[in-house]
Amino acid sequence: MASANRLDSRVPAGDANAMNTHVNISPWRGTAIRPFAPSLERLRLQTYLLMALCDLMIIMGSFMISGALREGNFLLPTAMRQALLLMPMFAVLALYNRTYSAQALTRASFAISRVISAIMLATGLLLFVTFYAKMSEDFSRIAFTVGTALSILLMSALRIFIVRYVRSNWGPGAQNVLIIDDGGPKVASPHAYTVNVGDNRLDIGFDDPRALDRLGRYVENMDRVIVSCPMEKRKHWAFFLRAAGIDGEVVTEVGRELGAIGLRQHKTFTSMIVSAKPLNLRNRAVKRFIDFSVAALSLIVLAPLLLVVALLIKLQDGGPVFFVQRRMGRGNRFFGMYKFRSMTVARSDADGIQSASRDDDRITPIGRIIRKTSIDELPQLLNVLKGDMSLVGPRPHALGSQAGEKLFWEVDVRYWHRHSLRPGLTGLAQIRGYRGATDCEMDLSMRLQADLEYIANWSPWRDLYIMLLTVRVLVHEKAF
Repeated sequence: MASANRLDSRVPAGDANAMNTHVNISPWRGTAIRPFAPSLERLRLQTYLLMALCDLMIIMGSFMISGALREGNFLLPTAMRQALLLMPMFAVLALYNRTYSAQALTRASFAISRVISAIMLATGLLLFVTFYAKMSEDFSRIAFTVGTALSILLMSALRIFIVRYVRSNWGPGAQNVLIIDDGGPKVASPHAYTVNVGDNRLDIGFDDPRALDRLGRYVENMDRVIVSCPMEKRKHWAFFLRAAGIDGEVVTEVGRELGAIGLRQHKTFTSMIVSAKPLNLRNRAVKRFIDFSVAALSLIVLAPLLLVVALLIKLQDGGPVFFVQRRMGRGNRFFGMYKFRSMTVARSDADGIQSASRDDDRITPIGRIIRKTSIDELPQLLNVLKGDMSLVGPRPHALGSQAGEKLFWEVDVRYWHRHSLRPGLTGLAQIRGYRGATDCEMDLSMRLQADLEYIANWSPWRDLYIMLLTVRVLVHEKAF
């Protein structure tokens, strides 16, 4: 089993098995597989939101106290106006000066300096605005000074408490770090997981998606992955770290030939940064918020249509309503993708080896209608809610999909890099008309180029643009 070594401060109290956390790498059977480690990134994001909420409550509470001290009224109108004006200014400035960042969770001095600078800038901006708006006569200077000073004091105390809690429970870096030992120099990093390639069957190749899925289960939820391997394997690992869409490093003293995008000095070794996540935390949070909101609203609005389609499929032959197919998702990990069943039960193609054709006799009468209108894809909104997929991204493919006579990854090895983001219901390739059967290698090459372009140039506005243009290709000449 995988060894997972952490110092005691990373082990939750009372969890006797935490030092031997492992991932179940059983063959994919459509069931959920527990990640190697819990997501500290998700916990950090939740902590940022909690801190921001507490900060706003502190500002309001501080000015209520200042009003009570000034005139014995917790709801003193002048103090309340000051608080209500100060809160949005502080929130905007705090977001842009790293008041809510990983460093602010692990270093009390940094956290306190950030919050003090944010509130001082906000108070200065408030004074400037009120002066030119000729509102300063209505402000109580004593209430404003006491409210501001008390806010700084309470916010600083909150930072000290949070830093102590985080360092005690998540480690000094508040990050999940995985060291993969593939026969390179022996390295050690405090508070890091360590796995051995040979002991855990992590040897990977360009033509083995199941091995990539296995590796993907280990690196899931990792903030950083460090690989120690011989010189001849460094390019190999650098390629797959990029394909997984993670912050990856390779232990080395030289980095020219791999095109390292940075170096990181550790206490006992040096590593090259050879890959990075396509989107930073803020962008991933924005994308996930859009995905979840739109998917949830769409399911509510489309519920009558979904129920009618499900009923028609069931009445047609009594078979299952949904068809669940294994697809390759983010980080080259397998997931079960939902579709309305459009083929006969006996001839459904679980591996996607045979692409649907215009006169495909496997497709049922109802199936032909829902495929032509893309209604068969709507259950993937459930995948979006689960976090397996995004509304916009590279379309996930079945493992047996071929371009001409070759499997997709045999046409272009960069195919694995399209999985650095969550797959999407629609994407740049789809609105450009690249959908349907891949009869030749060029069909895949055009899609792959569009997918890699999308990943390199992501923005929330581009996602909205792609979603709007998708309406034009819902009914498509290649949708069969």
